[in-house]
Amino acid sequence: MDILKAATDWAKAELFSTPFFILFGLAFMAGSLGFWQLGKTDIARAYIIPTLVAGVLLLTIGLGLFFTNKSRITQFEKAYNTDASAFVASEIERAESTLNEYKTIVFKIVPLIIIVAALVIIFVHTPTWRAISITTIAMMIVILLIDGTAHARIDAYHKQLIMHRK
Repeated sequence: MDILKAATDWAKAELFSTPFFILFGLAFMAGSLGFWQLGKTDIARAYIIPTLVAGVLLLTIGLGLFFTNKSRITQFEKAYNTDASAFVASEIERAESTLNEYKTIVFKIVPLIIIVAALVIIFVHTPTWRAISITTIAMMIVILLIDGTAHARIDAYHKQLIMHRK
């Protein structure tokens, strides 16, 4: 098994998935524009800022991840050719760190944010807070969908790295 190919394939798969953050970010921003142009009710007007903020956040996440992973592809080859065992060790450490972050942030904190936002919808009756809560839930669902698949990819990549080390 060629570990450099596995690393490059993982980075390329990440390059495929991160544009979805960008697409959803643009969709949220388009929704904000739509609410701004067409919103006539208080609740419709209340969505303008929350959907714009969610769109900007998702766009920023997507662009950041895209350029980070794009640069990794060339860095992988250089690091592997310099010292293959050090490359594998650093990738194992990075993958384990990322898996722990997913475990904490994506699979504990994000669902907790969804629960809090749902409670706000139930107990707070102002249009602004309902729009913020509903937009937050929508954004967190997007993050869960995209990061759920990214978690599976990095977990498989981590297992390949462990197998290679043995």
